[in-house]
Amino acid sequence: MAQPTANQPTSTAGKRRSRRFPFISPVEATWQEPNGKIFREAGQATEVNAQGGLLEMKTYPAVGTQIEITNLLSHESSHARVVGVRRNAEDRLLGVAVELLVPSDTFWGMNFQLKKACADLVKLEYDMRSGTVDQRVLGEFRDAVDNVRKTAWAVQEWQERQSRRQDPQSVLPLLTAERIRRATQLCDAITAASAAQEVVRQTVGIEEFLQAVERVHQSLLDLFKDREP
Repeated sequence: MAQPTANQPTSTAGKRRSRRFPFISPVEATWQEPNGKIFREAGQATEVNAQGGLLEMKTYPAVGTQIEITNLLSHESSHARVVGVRRNAEDRLLGVAVELLVPSDTFWGMNFQLKKACADLVKLEYDMRSGTVDQRVLGEFRDAVDNVRKTAWAVQEWQERQSRRQDPQSVLPLLTAERIRRATQLCDAITAASAAQEVVRQTVGIEEFLQAVERVHQSLLDLFKDREP
């Protein structure tokens, strides 16, 4: 079977049309060798964008080979072309770069879309810094983006742990810890706003917030009722 060789392209960085994202997605590649033999190889995509990605497998097709890639999570298939190989400093083959014949924002699944959406939000936040948006509003936007990123990470972890036959429920305590961190941050911000008289008794929703704080306070007292003073 033809294998990638040293005189074949080792990088396709100059051809990339969009940023690649670190990614783990189980895939299956199918291709036909010049002698007519059909190969089917399981592996994983480790870096992807809408145009293609980097595949890691035990056996690789030669550069220029057209292959069919199946996303084993969504079971969606797409045709691609091997356009290069990647090696490390010791010249060990790390994977092959493939280009989808029809670019797709959806082929790699929800995890890729979440990563791309988060990256777009971060870029938008960076662009807003040079504008005329009030720093307080910008801070709220930054916090919201941070929350989206961490929630998206939890979704990605859930799916990846499922694909690795690991317990996805282990993600839930991390979500709870993040929720507590965010609630603490919000309470501190509201305390500061109250001290600056930006929060008053007429502020919309303040009574409901007080009732919610009292409920949380009581539940935490019950949680720590056995703790010594």
